[in-house]
Amino acid sequence: MRAPLLVLSICGLITGCASAAGEAGSTPSPIVPLRAPVVMFIGDSFAVGSGPVPAWESYAAETARLLGWQLITAGGRGAGFVATGKIHRTFGQSFTRELSWRPEPDLVVLAGGHNDHKAAKEVQRAAVTLIGRVKQRWPRAKVVLVGPIWVKSPPKAAYKVRDAVAKAAWLTGVPFADPLPQKWRKGDALPDGTHPTLAGHDRLARWLVATLRSRGVAPEQGGPRPLSGPYQGP
Repeated sequence: MRAPLLVLSICGLITGCASAAGEAGSTPSPIVPLRAPVVMFIGDSFAVGSGPVPAWESYAAETARLLGWQLITAGGRGAGFVATGKIHRTFGQSFTRELSWRPEPDLVVLAGGHNDHKAAKEVQRAAVTLIGRVKQRWPRAKVVLVGPIWVKSPPKAAYKVRDAVAKAAWLTGVPFADPLPQKWRKGDALPDGTHPTLAGHDRLARWLVATLRSRGVAPEQGGPRPLSGPYQGP
């Protein structure tokens, strides 16, 4: 009577071995890492931060944070589509040196014109040229133009620059966002009367996120909720 038991035991061992071999031979499903979209900003001191507002708290950073996207910025203080500012580079030159060698992003925001108020006639051509270069380098990336930002009452020259940037967007078929009609509150401007406070940057970011979503450029739902509050590390 022991023979059948032995046969069953051997069969059980063989079945187990076959099952293990089958599992070992199968190819596991690849783990696809989650990738947050990448947004690149080319801008002036409004985008990269100024005074007491650092780069990671600028409206560009807050825009990316609200969307749950990765951020890469280029440009700097005094720069514009035509103006070179303190960094001695236009937006186009910053694109070449800081961004053009990077992998294709999901969105490129060209934001500025505040520093171009003395060269409004040249802004349209410079903006059209830059958009063309961005599209040629990254054919699948979306491009958005944001006009000049003025926390206080804009001068007439600001509207001329705004119109030039808007015309460039129309000619190239990209969305345009106009910050000039925005209503600012007391405490939104730094003592210099030009740059936003942290509250001003936050207001600007929320306006831009709403605009991007309304144009279908950004999804309605953002990414994971960012950490907030004071640093609690060692």
